[in-house]
Amino acid sequence: MEGKILLIEDDADLGCEVQWYLERSGFEVHLVDDGDQALALSKRQNFDLLLVDVQLPSFDGFELIRRIKLLKPEFRFLFLTARNAKDSCITGLKLGAEDYVTKPFDTEELLWRMNNILARGKEKKVEELQIADVTLLCSAMEVRVNGGTTLRLTTREFELWKYLLQNLDRVLTREEILNKIWGESDYFMGRSLDVFISRIRKVLQNSTQLKIETVYKVGFITRLLKHG
Repeated sequence: MEGKILLIEDDADLGCEVQWYLERSGFEVHLVDDGDQALALSKRQNFDLLLVDVQLPSFDGFELIRRIKLLKPEFRFLFLTARNAKDSCITGLKLGAEDYVTKPFDTEELLWRMNNILARGKEKKVEELQIADVTLLCSAMEVRVNGGTTLRLTTREFELWKYLLQNLDRVLTREEILNKIWGESDYFMGRSLDVFISRIRKVLQNSTQLKIETVYKVGFITRLLKHG
């Protein structure tokens, strides 16, 4: 799953941990630590999902969502909070929260909850597949890296790009890729795969966030680069 996430969390350690995990999972994450910053960013940008800490320094997450909904009523959101009282849960749900996650929480569980939210109604929205600074334009079979020139792809190139991006940070064996994209695995197909991987790497030279690594005698892995 991919998407653009606004994470509002005033606990710096928790915020950085969640941001790192979600970015490794293919999301673009913007992290802020108070309601004023979140409100300003929401005015300028669109997001697929907001992760909102209830206890914020300027005004709480409930008030933040009330203000954001006046600007962007289409925004979807879930609350992250240490509160577990019934009235807090009800307040969040009445505001239209998609979910309510109580701290401490497991980041993998959070990821699955987010994926479930984003998957609802996603079937109609498959125009683009975006991972970090790479955008795959599905209907046109094109790819754009780091906001640069759009490159037209053949059908097989497109399917390979898509498969690699959908399996971020997972080692894919040569046989798995060949059987998935070419339908069979032999020496000549393997040579074709090497050519295609070489082309993709050339395009990814323009990316500051993704790269393809060779796993010796096994296959390939598409990695999200960590900065800082």
